[in-house]
Amino acid sequence: MKGLALAERYYLDCGREMLARAFPRHKDRIACGLAGEGSDCLGFDDEFSRDHDFGPGFCMWLTDGDEAEIGAELRAAYRTLPQRFMGYAARDPVSYGEQRLSAMRFTLFYTKFTGLPRAPESLDEWRRIPEHFLSAAVSGAVFEDPLGAFSAIRNRLLAFYPEDIRLKKLAARAAGMAQAGQYNYARCVKRGDAPAALRALSEFVAAACSMVHLLNKRYTPWYKWAHRSLADMEIVPAAHALIGALCAESAGTERKADLIEEICSHVIAALRAQGLTSATGDFLLDHAPEILCGIADERIARMHVMAE
Repeated sequence: MKGLALAERYYLDCGREMLARAFPRHKDRIACGLAGEGSDCLGFDDEFSRDHDFGPGFCMWLTDGDEAEIGAELRAAYRTLPQRFMGYAARDPVSYGEQRLSAMRFTLFYTKFTGLPRAPESLDEWRRIPEHFLSAAVSGAVFEDPLGAFSAIRNRLLAFYPEDIRLKKLAARAAGMAQAGQYNYARCVKRGDAPAALRALSEFVAAACSMVHLLNKRYTPWYKWAHRSLADMEIVPAAHALIGALCAESAGTERKADLIEEICSHVIAALRAQGLTSATGDFLLDHAPEILCGIADERIARMHVMAE
């Protein structure tokens, strides 16, 4: 069973009854679910994930006022829930940190990932938040949120970046893919500089994974899951297999160069399909200025093409 499904069953079978019995005045004010860090929150957990951070457990997100009134009592009640469920040992909220499980202020949950107790409002606030933190903030699922305050922030984050920020990131990724993959990788190989070639390939893969997520209006997760996440993309669906082939040890230098060009070709086609470039040519860097032209905020548009 996947961790997220296990968490929901644990809440529905055990947590909901505890809230109704012990906190009848507050049960309709508490958001419950599982989100944040961990492969289970992304739905990527597998048999290898079960050696750590696995088992039944869930989060309860409170307003600041409710935390002050019942937070400590609610965390104590959470620790009385069954310690085994469906054959799995329950996760210890003390070991995992009660900002990952049990009861917490929802403002602190969002501050942990975004630096803000609310949704970002300005372009600069959006720019400062790393993609993988936004991915964590909207991961998992909300099982119930009768008050709606936690979900209001979540839904704004799920609506994705303001378009000016998305375009700036797309331009930076286009430039990064071109410089690392289409230009520097082959040159580093020719120089016999294996560490630089490996770094160039790594930079290309990271930029390509982020590019495809941005085209799909999805946040790129932590690097360990950035490629795995591509398997679910509707736009540039070939990226998952192509990047996998690019990173295979059996692929020689010429094959890697061909794969880099093929990935870039798919990306350029997707950029054109979204009306973001009309530039000709196969070099992605040539498309970055076209993407920047779509940015309304002049200050953002004037930034260095590779700045975010």
